[in-house]
Amino acid sequence: MSSTSPLSALRHWLEASHLDGMIVPRADAWQSEYCAPYDEKLAWLTGFDGSAGVALVLKDKALLFVDGRYQVQARVQVNLDEIEIRHLHNEPLAEWLAENVESGTRIGFDPLLMTHSEFEQLSATPCELVPLKASPFDTLWTDRPAAPAGLIRNMPIEHSGERSADKRQRVAAMLAANNADYLAVTLPDNIAWLLNVRGADIPYSPVPLSFALLGRDGHVEWFVNDNKLSALPDDVRNAFTIAPQNAFVERCQQIAEGKRVMVDADSAPVALRFAIEPRGEIVWRTDPITLMKATKNPVELAGYRECHYQDGAAWVNFLAWLSREVPLREAAGDPLTELEVQAQQLAFRKQQPGFIEQSFATISASSSNAAMCHYHSSEASNKPIGHNHFYLNDSGGQYVNGTTDATRTLAWGQVDPEQRLHYTAVLRGFLSLITLQFPSGTQGHQLDAFARRPLWEMGLDYDHGTGHGVGHQLLIHENPHRIAKKVNPWPLVAGNIMTIEPGYYLGDSHGIRIENQVEIVESRPGFCKFASLTLIPIDLSQVELHLLNEQEKQWLDAYHQQVREALSPLVNSDARPWLVEATAPVRVKQ
Repeated sequence: MSSTSPLSALRHWLEASHLDGMIVPRADAWQSEYCAPYDEKLAWLTGFDGSAGVALVLKDKALLFVDGRYQVQARVQVNLDEIEIRHLHNEPLAEWLAENVESGTRIGFDPLLMTHSEFEQLSATPCELVPLKASPFDTLWTDRPAAPAGLIRNMPIEHSGERSADKRQRVAAMLAANNADYLAVTLPDNIAWLLNVRGADIPYSPVPLSFALLGRDGHVEWFVNDNKLSALPDDVRNAFTIAPQNAFVERCQQIAEGKRVMVDADSAPVALRFAIEPRGEIVWRTDPITLMKATKNPVELAGYRECHYQDGAAWVNFLAWLSREVPLREAAGDPLTELEVQAQQLAFRKQQPGFIEQSFATISASSSNAAMCHYHSSEASNKPIGHNHFYLNDSGGQYVNGTTDATRTLAWGQVDPEQRLHYTAVLRGFLSLITLQFPSGTQGHQLDAFARRPLWEMGLDYDHGTGHGVGHQLLIHENPHRIAKKVNPWPLVAGNIMTIEPGYYLGDSHGIRIENQVEIVESRPGFCKFASLTLIPIDLSQVELHLLNEQEKQWLDAYHQQVREALSPLVNSDARPWLVEATAPVRVKQ
């Protein structure tokens, strides 16, 4: 191993610091799923740039724990001679430490990058967890990008639907009900929602990286660097007490004396526990803002519906263009590529009114690249798009009035019979869930199997969740709701925004996913259903239509009629014939 490699440099630092190892999470101080380049420590250290993972670096061994979405990707990106790949959930870090590390082994960690819940799990292992007073990355990462300094903007009432002052009073009432004096707010999207602001610190995630303390009187101390505030109106700035971002932990220590501070064990850094506990009392509770934010108000819901018209028009213009260009370019011996296609899709989105930016990095994946659930094309991996194999596109937009997320899997010509069966099973799982009526308050894990059953009947499955919450011009993956195998205790109710996205992936072969964003609406007293927000035709060219039942065919026909009627006036004139054909009734396609 080169002495200048990141792993080697970190090991030298550990030796000089009298440590046996270090935990390096894929996290920042806000537990962001997507980090600013400044905080991509795990990528710098290992080469893995996925959105979930943690490394354990020891003197003679390095392990990288990633979830099912990234098992393929991690093995492509890291040096397997230096780093072992493990499953984040099936063989978690705490379990590995318990079974493989001797008592007293000194393992360093950054207390700003580990939550209280994670600390509790790891504290049960034989190792000695050593909180670091300084991060090694401050000195070892010599070409580290600058810390983010994105300007913060106001989220006007015509899009937010509720004044920040009213939101703050609602949260303050929760503090009073729990006999707490303060709420420590560490999640950037919760701060953005509470203060009616949006930021630009993380690409595609319009949140300000900052911290906040909300008192029982509803007043907010906002810990945010002043260089981000120049675009905010004075009346917005003056509604809060402003302090530097790095003063937050010390301020928590100051206010803790004799006070009760509400802290979210699953998202707040354990550094807060170390600051508060010797002086005050912590009320461990999920940040109440998280659940408040997840139930959208009428203005937010109207914004979601409206922006999906714009996004649907962009998708149809894009898909019509693809249907023309794929055969032409292939016939000319110059096939379209993943990178060309995603650039053209972005160009179509930029034509839409209210579009701000993408809501996440587009997944544009042809043939075997689509087997990596969260693949992102590069010059090195860029594949051609053509006949007889699948092309998967997962993309979305941030609009002034909402956020979109959808996936379509397409093919030109005919894929092989086994792949057609896979595609049909994924579609049937999607239809099974999106047509479901369920009791209000049902939890996400109670619905997950509906989407998996057609695949399970074939002895197949997928190693990711079936759906997630979507923020309102906020994070594309919004807590607390999930539809997945893992227990999610939060009730699904009218006003929640979710995705439905079953898939199937076969390494070195193909990947399939179909995804719509949906609004949960009341269907009858005590029951809910999913109303599709996404307005994009579903490719039926690779479906074994005879395997669909009448209910499935009827839903597809009704959905495609809705898409056609909604988007015909909005799409480019040259896309209209394609839209009519793509939304034709199933009987026409048989």
